[in-house]
Amino acid sequence: MKISRICRYCGGKVELVPARRIYGEAVKRLGLEDESIYLCLNCNARVGCHKGTTRPLGNVANEVLRLKRMETHQVFDTFWKSRGMSRTQGYKWLAGRMGLPERYTHIGGFEMDQCQQVIDLCRKCEQKEAA
Repeated sequence: MKISRICRYCGGKVELVPARRIYGEAVKRLGLEDESIYLCLNCNARVGCHKGTTRPLGNVANEVLRLKRMETHQVFDTFWKSRGMSRTQGYKWLAGRMGLPERYTHIGGFEMDQCQQVIDLCRKCEQKEAA
C-alpha cells in the first residue's frame, strides 16, 4: 500500500518519523525502537509500519478511527482465535462475509463503517452459535 504524503484530514504534510517521536521512552517497552510511523505534522493523524519496514499497516487515521480499528482488532482477533482459525483463514472468512477481495480486507485500511461491520459480523456469528 502506498501512503499519501498529504493528510486526508487536514491537507498537512505526512512524513515518515521514528516511533520514538510518538511514544517517547515507551518505545523500548513497546518493542518499537527501530520502527517508523507515518505522521501528519499538522493534525497528528498517523499509521504504523509493518515491523522492520517502511510499508504502512494501512492508511493514515485520526485518533477516533485508530481507536475504532483497535476495538475492531480486539473483537475480530478473539473471534478467529476462538474458532481455531489462523489469522489468514480469519481474513479469508471476513473477505467472504464482507464481499471484498482478500487483498483489500485489512482492518488497517478500513473506515469507521467497515470496522463496525466487522464487529457486527463477528457478534452476529457468535449469537447464532450460542442459540
